[in-house]
This record gives sequence, structure tokens and C-alpha cells, in this order.
Amino acid sequence: MIRVAICAPSTPFAEEDAARVLALAAEFPGVELHFHPQCFAVDGHFAGPDDLRCAALVECANDPGFDAVWFARGGYGAVRVAQDALAQFKHGAQDKLFLGYSDAGTLLGGLYRARIGQPVHAPMPGDIRRAGGEDAVRRTLGYLAGDRAGLEPALDEHPAAAFNLMTLAMLCGTPLMPGLAGHVVMVEEVSEYLYAVDRLFFHLTAHLGGIAGLRLGRISEVPENDRPFGATADEIARHWCARHAIPFLGEADIGHDVANRIVPFGLAGRGAAQ
Repeated sequence: MIRVAICAPSTPFAEEDAARVLALAAEFPGVELHFHPQCFAVDGHFAGPDDLRCAALVECANDPGFDAVWFARGGYGAVRVAQDALAQFKHGAQDKLFLGYSDAGTLLGGLYRARIGQPVHAPMPGDIRRAGGEDAVRRTLGYLAGDRAGLEPALDEHPAAAFNLMTLAMLCGTPLMPGLAGHVVMVEEVSEYLYAVDRLFFHLTAHLGGIAGLRLGRISEVPENDRPFGATADEIARHWCARHAIPFLGEADIGHDVANRIVPFGLAGRGAAQ
């Protein structure tokens, strides 16, 4: 049995959606989910004030009764508590899985830098709200149960990491930015103008020297600007990779959608669970 604590370091989760996720989890008898009450707190944009979100994250991470911490959903907020929370993680956090994507990448990056636990880019309970989102939630539940069919298919002999483009660009130059030399870095984005995607790549690629290569996930729900940008997301990525001598390795099957695949950070977490 793998026991999973769910908290919300960013934005709130709805109790009715939690009930739907718990119903899906019943299909996986080896996985036991526990939603922290903080998931349902609301303080403006956030799932409770910073101190509450930080305390819940620390509690879930340090509790030896849990094997994994699953972030409920994204949205902005994790960056406001990440450093304070990570500084309070104790031995109980060391062997845990930490799963999420989007804004949760702030924590995955910080965990990876600090060599705490096993960060994993993976669908979150919040994906239950998407059309067909049950499949995304099942993908992570299956991974927790030991099924590796949901892994990103391009994983190779290199260590890997996957992030939302905006999230990773904002980590650059901060105490939460992990060392990614030698890694295949995968990025995806949603709801950004192509000129903003270009700006993000300008900043990010300047900080990715020495990586094994970059893969581009889906750049989805791109708003229509008042004039065409004149380059596709693929062309933008190739341009900035070429400027910094970063190998462009093609596509990654990740994104803000129900097809989002699982990417364990580093090399761990790819084989069959013991």
C-alpha cells in the first residue's frame, strides 16, 4: 500500500472534485489518498494564506506515514512558500515521491536542487476538471501503483526534467533553480502569446548551458495577437537553442492537457516499482 498526502501549495481545490478523485482511486487498491483540509481553504487567489499553505506542505512532507506528496493543482502560489517550506523538510521527506506540474514545478525544481525525495512531473488531481481528465488522473494513480506505461516515451539514457516554460524561466537565478547540466530538459506552456514564448526562451536558454538537449512539449491555447508573430513555437525553440548551442531534440509528450505524460526527474523512477 502506498499512502499519498495531497496538499495545495498554490490555488484551492474543490471538495466535490476531491470526491471524484477519491472515487477514481478506488480502482487502484494499492493506493490510498488523503486530502489535507488545507486543499479546500480559500484566501483570495490562494488555497489559504501563505503560512497555512507552507505548514500543510511541511506537515505532509515530514509525516512518516505517507510515501508520496501529490500537489492538488497548479495556478500561481508555490513560489511564495517554497523556500520556507523546504528549509523545514526533515528526514521524513527524503524518501518520498513529490508529484505535480505547472506551478508545482517551482517545488519540484527546489526539491531536485536540494536532493530531497523524488520529484516527478505528473498529472494532478486538478486535471479531473478537464474533459477526459479522468485518464490523466488515472495515469498518475497508475504510476503510484507501479505502472510505468504513462512515462514520457522519449526518456533515454540521460537524466531528465520537465517544467512549464514560464515556471522554469522564473526559477533561473534563484535559490530554487536546480543544476540541469547533462539533462534532457522538457518544457511546455499554455495561454501565452508567441511573442511571450519567444521572450521566455530568450531568458531560459541563457541559463541552460551544458544540458544534453531540449524537447518541446505542447504550446497550447495560444491567444491571438493583433498581428501574427511570424514564427511557430517549434521555430522559436529551435532559434534560441541554436543561439546557445543547445541540441534541439524534437517533441515531448507533455502539456497542460489530459495527454500529459510522466517525467521523473533524474534517472530514478523509470523502472517497475518494487
